[in-house]
Amino acid sequence: MDFALTEEQEMLRTFTREFLETECPKTLVRQMETDKTGHSPELWGKMAELGWTGFLLPAEYGGPEFSFQHMAILLEEMGRALLPGPYFSTVVLCGQAILDAGTEDQKVEFLQKIGFGELVMALAITEVSASYHARDINVRADLSGDGYTISGTKTFVSDGQIADYFIVVTRTAGGVDPEQGISLFIVDAYSPGITIKPLEVMGIDKQAQVIFQNVQVPTDRLLGHSDDGWPLVEKLLAWGAAGKCAEAVGGAQAAMELAVNYVNNRSAFGQTIGSLQAIQHHCANMFTAVETSRNLAYQAAWLVAQGETNATEISEAKAWISEAYRTVTSLAHQCHGCIAFTKEMDIHLFHKKAKVSELLFGDAAFHWEKIASVLAAQASALTR
Repeated sequence: MDFALTEEQEMLRTFTREFLETECPKTLVRQMETDKTGHSPELWGKMAELGWTGFLLPAEYGGPEFSFQHMAILLEEMGRALLPGPYFSTVVLCGQAILDAGTEDQKVEFLQKIGFGELVMALAITEVSASYHARDINVRADLSGDGYTISGTKTFVSDGQIADYFIVVTRTAGGVDPEQGISLFIVDAYSPGITIKPLEVMGIDKQAQVIFQNVQVPTDRLLGHSDDGWPLVEKLLAWGAAGKCAEAVGGAQAAMELAVNYVNNRSAFGQTIGSLQAIQHHCANMFTAVETSRNLAYQAAWLVAQGETNATEISEAKAWISEAYRTVTSLAHQCHGCIAFTKEMDIHLFHKKAKVSELLFGDAAFHWEKIASVLAAQASALTR
């Protein structure tokens, strides 16, 4: 499969990089790292004017309906720039979920607002274990009158501190199979009974704990089918994994470039340290990791664009790239030496981002486990 970019995609990459270099410099990234919201409304507004907040939406909801392959290019450049804010949560996850499973009324109500940058949404899936397994979904949604009552706590909710609405993954029924009895709801963040507690986390990505205490939700806020929401959750995990792969490639590329630029300009013992063989090996290993990751990320984006969200290759990409991004930033640290650990250097921003990205939508161990399960099933089928 040839994943070389088309002329249109190259133009998108160039424009996106130029825009983010101007509008999202590292000074803004550092500012957002210490800002409680982690969000620049001014930058968000400019992105909305460019149509980025409606990037994946069809024309009837105000979007250009680009494919997920185009989105991967956008996300790669956002990862390179370390873009702060709720773009991923709102556009890549929640907007896609409503487009995929929402009723027409839900689409009309929410998608146009997302497309115009008027709405911030967050996905509330993980709980105290931070697990993405169905067996660890314990927040309850029980039938109550003409709606549902949601109770429980979601943890590590990305952008939860500024969300207008949550898409909440709940358990509406029990059973032997933990993937049964899962339902998703669109919940107003300002509903009585919701408490949002920002968490102290590493890096620029803001996360929150969201506590639901007998929160009343009308039936028309059910997203998809009652008790049969796990297939939608799996799609969300695939979109999230593929999107984070693209982001990680951009971040790894930027970290590598910082290291290469540094070693080509830093002199010691009468020579640039980039001429030392050990440093050259580090640079070669970084380059190999970045290029391999890019191919895997583009393949994952293509599979999502084709609707193949259950493809094992998406897990392969997430598992590999999660480790590769962290490896690249570690090698970039070593190329810089001790100065890399000072805050005035940018490399530490990428290192923290790599660790956070590794854990979102399943770490390497989670995805290796999924791959192993598929291989075991295939082997079992062959022996029958």
